[in-house]
Amino acid sequence: MQEIDGHTRLCGLIGNPVEHTMSPAIHNTLAKQEGRNLVYVPFHVEKGQVGQAVKGAFALNVLGLNVTVPYKSEVIEYLDGIDDMAEKIGAVNTLVRTKNGYKGYNTDITGLYCAMCSEGIRLEGEEILVLGAGGAARAAAFLCASKGAKKVYILNRTVEKAKAVEEEVNRIFHTQCASAMCTEDYKKLGTDRKYLAIQATSVGLYPDTEKAVILDREFYERIHTGFDLIYRPFCTKFMSLVREAGGQAFHGLKMLLYQGVEAYELWNGIGVEEEDIQALYGVLLKAMEI
Repeated sequence: MQEIDGHTRLCGLIGNPVEHTMSPAIHNTLAKQEGRNLVYVPFHVEKGQVGQAVKGAFALNVLGLNVTVPYKSEVIEYLDGIDDMAEKIGAVNTLVRTKNGYKGYNTDITGLYCAMCSEGIRLEGEEILVLGAGGAARAAAFLCASKGAKKVYILNRTVEKAKAVEEEVNRIFHTQCASAMCTEDYKKLGTDRKYLAIQATSVGLYPDTEKAVILDREFYERIHTGFDLIYRPFCTKFMSLVREAGGQAFHGLKMLLYQGVEAYELWNGIGVEEEDIQALYGVLLKAMEI
């Protein structure tokens, strides 16, 4: 057990909820491996208190923070600076301490890409369905466009939000690959091809494990590969439905892993070796009792 003293640096996670998070296992394991005097803990922040949380963390000399739902966009106005890609996406998940405040980064986008590559999933030339239009969905849509996806359909219950993501993606990447759709309009998609689907909403997150944005089997018959950004439960309802319809499905634990490693590197100014990352993935699997 790590000894905590007056030199211990603190990092953490702000969000609501945070009780399910596996992030402490990532950062505390890395700190232990390195012999670094650092502790990472989750902070449950109530609605309307994000600004106070960020200001308080800085006053308490907190080294860095991760940000999860529903605050990835709201937190931006309380930062001292923001990385270019995070600004384009309009969502931040990592805060790095600077002299006058925190600078915001988005390690979700690189974390997702590393996770998908590790599973042999390609984006170039693919037709992709992104479920959701929040911070995580925006990151996914931006990633797909940046890696040469042929088409990115953004499906959301509120089509206006999906339209906003569509317009931003197309403007920033000088493309017309992004297209917004209302969730129930998926039947307008052709049946002559199959799609890669990225589930980027919080629907199905523990403890509501029997929920999915779309339940119709007809939708899942259109999918060859499903990637759920949720990692708990280990097999989400979305994943089950993809597999039942004959597709392959993956959870978001590796995305959590890679985005967390990048955040740790930003906070501490170091690089983590791939072999240490793979060992850490084993730690996460064990922690989830897989």
